[in-house]
Amino acid sequence: MERILAPITDIIRPFWVPISTQFPAPIKSLGASLVTPECYTLVIENLDLVTVPACTKLTISKAIGTAIIGASSIVKVPQILSLISSKSADGVSFSSYFLETLAYIITLAYNVRQGFPFSTYGETALILVQNIVVATLILQYSGKTAGAAAFVAGFAILATALFGNTGIIDDKILGYLMSATIPLGTLSKLPAIYTVYKNGGTGQLSRFSVLNYLLGSIARVFTTLAETNDTLILTGFVLGAALNSVLAAQTVYYWNAPASKGKKPEKSYELNESVGYSSGLPTNTGARNRKA
Repeated sequence: MERILAPITDIIRPFWVPISTQFPAPIKSLGASLVTPECYTLVIENLDLVTVPACTKLTISKAIGTAIIGASSIVKVPQILSLISSKSADGVSFSSYFLETLAYIITLAYNVRQGFPFSTYGETALILVQNIVVATLILQYSGKTAGAAAFVAGFAILATALFGNTGIIDDKILGYLMSATIPLGTLSKLPAIYTVYKNGGTGQLSRFSVLNYLLGSIARVFTTLAETNDTLILTGFVLGAALNSVLAAQTVYYWNAPASKGKKPEKSYELNESVGYSSGLPTNTGARNRKA
């Protein structure tokens, strides 16, 4: 790797350094706080990717993590717009979102209480909120208004127990719950996969969200190895990436299929119809996480 990187950086460095050394103070301060002052100077300012490999690895991980968090703020927006536009939850599994949201709120609490860097899990909080909105809309458009209210209330109570100083869920119990998110994350994808298969089409399932979930879970495998190396979290992301790849393959296979067997196709928001988001950077979801 050194033989590949050194010649490339040697060519770019004379053009890069005059620019990087003139970055505004707030940007320098933010960069140094993310990757340590030493790594910021070495990798970002001087574009030295060879001298200290650990700094290069950390900088890449932080860059990926920050991109995931930024992109995750809109990862479920196409799905929300699709549901609202069609006023239909066809092809979108509530049980899948319920299990995924349950896994996400536990994962968020675990990361916060373990004191892990925000760059390794920040998208979990953003996607969690969007998941609650999607799940509520699914119930609403399925004629289960009372169920939607109960769903939101139930998660509010759970959040109080996980994040509040109630003493109900201590670190040991939280560790057990975190272990449970691995099968939860797996089970959360199975209803979605089955729903697409049963309907013979993706319906209102957002292709944009599915693709970003896949890319995000793959990227999170790298950031977890680089910054936390937590076996529980890593296992979840590996399994999530595998199942997200199945769901992504289904969206490709059923690309032009009707919303469900025996029904006419319904309009489904795609990338260019919803938010105009064109970045190739991954998000998590799932997950950005876990599908992240």
